[in-house]
Amino acid sequence: MSQASSISVRRPYGLARVCRVLEVARSTVYARRDRVEGARPAGRPGPKRGIVPDEDLLATIREILAASPFHGEGYRKVWARLRARKVGVDKDRVRRLMGRAGLLVPQRGGAPHGPAAHDGTITTEKPDEMWGTDATQTVTIEQGTATIFAVVDHCTAECIGIHAAARGTRFEALEPLRQGVREHFGSYEKGAAQGLAVRHDHGSQFLSRHYQGELAFLGAASSPAFVREPEGNGCVERFWRTLKEQVLWIRTFRTVEELRVALQEFRDLYNRAWIVQKHGFLTPSQVRGKLTARQEVAA
Repeated sequence: MSQASSISVRRPYGLARVCRVLEVARSTVYARRDRVEGARPAGRPGPKRGIVPDEDLLATIREILAASPFHGEGYRKVWARLRARKVGVDKDRVRRLMGRAGLLVPQRGGAPHGPAAHDGTITTEKPDEMWGTDATQTVTIEQGTATIFAVVDHCTAECIGIHAAARGTRFEALEPLRQGVREHFGSYEKGAAQGLAVRHDHGSQFLSRHYQGELAFLGAASSPAFVREPEGNGCVERFWRTLKEQVLWIRTFRTVEELRVALQEFRDLYNRAWIVQKHGFLTPSQVRGKLTARQEVAA
């Protein structure tokens, strides 16, 4: 019928017009014609070569999870590690298979939250422009509660420094900052950290005269986050989640010193092997190396 000519204009009606009048999709016409003519077999279109069966793909996923030095990695990081192995697969398929196999990490629902007090982003374009610091606590068997202090770079997501102490004083809070300044600014002296801003909450250790005086001595700016807005210090807050899931919630420590050594070991592992989605699944150390090389070329 689509090839029949109109009497008035003497041109074929065309398939589109015929389907519109009959209220039939053109894809239906093409599909029925192909089945009749045997042009192509019925089934889902697309390439058939190179598709990994679900059983083989799930076995590879389990192998990746078992080989990872971290616990509870999500489907996005598994998908990135599959790509590193040259296994081309859709991200949603990885999520679906991991969900069916019970390999996805359970997620907690968040509480309703009002409008944010801050606007924009807290990350930086270059390393060592802003570091975030915070404290958390854990328990040791012999010495009771211990306080952990950490510093995280807002650009690379590196753990700049980490420290544990039996008492979380203002003096202990400075230790991870000292580690980072010595490593990334070369020395710990007056004005050594010019251009650096230190983001912190309103904890008594960070607002103390001693801590603020030390920042002034180094030439670093104090950058307090908004009250009751942990998103403003979100980089170190995200690191706490990783540290708890990978170390604090699955291991026990007899003494604070044993905890301190374990934290230093995890810091090195985290910077070297933890992949970050926002950086294209590179590790924090890889991001610093990439950005530093780019700065040297620009200079």
